[in-house]
Amino acid sequence: MQEKKYLITAALPYANGPIHFGHMAGAYLSSDVYNRHRKLQGHKTLFISGSDEHGVAIMLNAKKVGEPYQEYVNKWHREHSELFKDFGIGFDFFGQTSADYHKEEVIKWFKVLHEKGYIEPKDSQQLYCNDCHNHLPDRFVEGTCYKCDYEHARGDECPNCGEFIDPVKLTNTVCKICASQNISEVTVTQYYICLSKYHSEYRKWLETKSDEWRKTVYPYVDSLTKENLHDRAITRDIDWGIDVPLPNTEGKKLYVWFDAPIGYVSNTKKYLEQIGSSEDYINDWWNSDDVELTHFIGKDNIIFHTVIFPTMSMASGICKPANQVPANQFLNLEGKQFSKSTGHYVDAAKAVAKFGQNALRYYLLSILPEQTDSSFSWEQLQAKVNNELANNIGNFLNRCLKFTQKNWNEGMPAKYYEGFTGSSACESLSADIKALNELVDGYNIKKGIEKVMFIGQSANNFFSDNAPWAQIKEDKDLAGKTLAHSSIYALCLGVIMKPFLPALSDSILKHYENILTEEHQRKIYSGDLSVIDEIFSKGHVLSEEVVALVPKIDDALIKEELEALEAKK
Repeated sequence: MQEKKYLITAALPYANGPIHFGHMAGAYLSSDVYNRHRKLQGHKTLFISGSDEHGVAIMLNAKKVGEPYQEYVNKWHREHSELFKDFGIGFDFFGQTSADYHKEEVIKWFKVLHEKGYIEPKDSQQLYCNDCHNHLPDRFVEGTCYKCDYEHARGDECPNCGEFIDPVKLTNTVCKICASQNISEVTVTQYYICLSKYHSEYRKWLETKSDEWRKTVYPYVDSLTKENLHDRAITRDIDWGIDVPLPNTEGKKLYVWFDAPIGYVSNTKKYLEQIGSSEDYINDWWNSDDVELTHFIGKDNIIFHTVIFPTMSMASGICKPANQVPANQFLNLEGKQFSKSTGHYVDAAKAVAKFGQNALRYYLLSILPEQTDSSFSWEQLQAKVNNELANNIGNFLNRCLKFTQKNWNEGMPAKYYEGFTGSSACESLSADIKALNELVDGYNIKKGIEKVMFIGQSANNFFSDNAPWAQIKEDKDLAGKTLAHSSIYALCLGVIMKPFLPALSDSILKHYENILTEEHQRKIYSGDLSVIDEIFSKGHVLSEEVVALVPKIDDALIKEELEALEAKK
């Protein structure tokens, strides 16, 4: 397979609270699997994300807890970074949009777009608190939604109906800074990105994606942008963010809608600088036709990644737009939306400490909401881990490797491995691995993990059907051949699990580390199993003591979680 370059981004998590399972299933697990998959195929990848650290919601919550803005976002940045490590999310770089290097990149974009006439000042109406003397953009104000009558609609969005809110149309408005209702409407000048000027060029590009993007993404974006693109204000009168780089704009900051997606670009630049790369972040990555660019996001980020950022990229000429935007739908918890405010959520950090990376990655990957919303269930987690991961994969590996170690402690001779590469079992295994590659190539991560489990079941069936524990009583050589061929299955499982369950993969492959190279793994992952003969040409010794790799989840742990969730109601 010819080497290609893949630039992979995962939505910038907002540095304003904990990451929950819905976030993990929305963007981070899928992007991590895809990145590991492309690396294992032998391609060059960059996997980029970082904290989104500006915006009104951060300002409000930092004030609530009495922390300076920078300290507040730094705290969440550290927490998110640690959680991603615990889940095995292997970013090349995870940066911060409050950093100076990001500010430099954002100002560059602003100036280019401004000089080309795509950023202009416009007068607009804004709410103003007469008691605390603050402008009230976005989440600085709440009121009754003019679409659905929800009483706690925010100034940027209604959580109930999803409407993008014009705050001056809200009724019964309340200042979120001082709780006053002494609010008036004032005229302010803000800078807008003139997306409408680029409508024709944008539509020509978008229409090339009609057969490439998911059916949950393209039709939505197509209908939303068919008639026109709406200009959007990209500045606010607030005290946290990047200063507008123009004269007579004191007190105005570039808003999060504009600066956040540029974080992908600035983080790429910073990463290449840190590793001392001679590559240019724009010419060799962000604006190269030789690079496939993919944004992994949740469906609530579709507009920003399929309309606003691509238009900014193309209109500025700085970057090319994304090749793919495989947005996932929402993951719910026990049938209801995750909600920190109502207590209906799970502390992901505590959960991974209790249940482990393998169990949570496996279950979340198996219920990825790629086409429709799905739901996390504690009892289903237990059932899938115990019945599938433990009984299928774990049981097979434990029986195969322990039986081998018990009866061939000094090593399995090479002759027992012979014959597998010419067998029908090898042909089927190779075909299944190639099918797995095609699934993940097409961003079908959920079906990919299902294919891994199918291969695991095939290995389990091969072992059980041949019953080496019975064979050894009559014919030790025949039992040795069964175990050797089962060991080949185990090795292949360890390789193909690498993108999905990297920690479990490492635990399997450590038994083969003395005979296995990265090139061997690449070939196995491509479905080229002719390399098996080379790997086992001198036989194999299990130098590591075989231990159970997949513990089952105890009933008591699930009961604890269900009771904790009930207690929060």
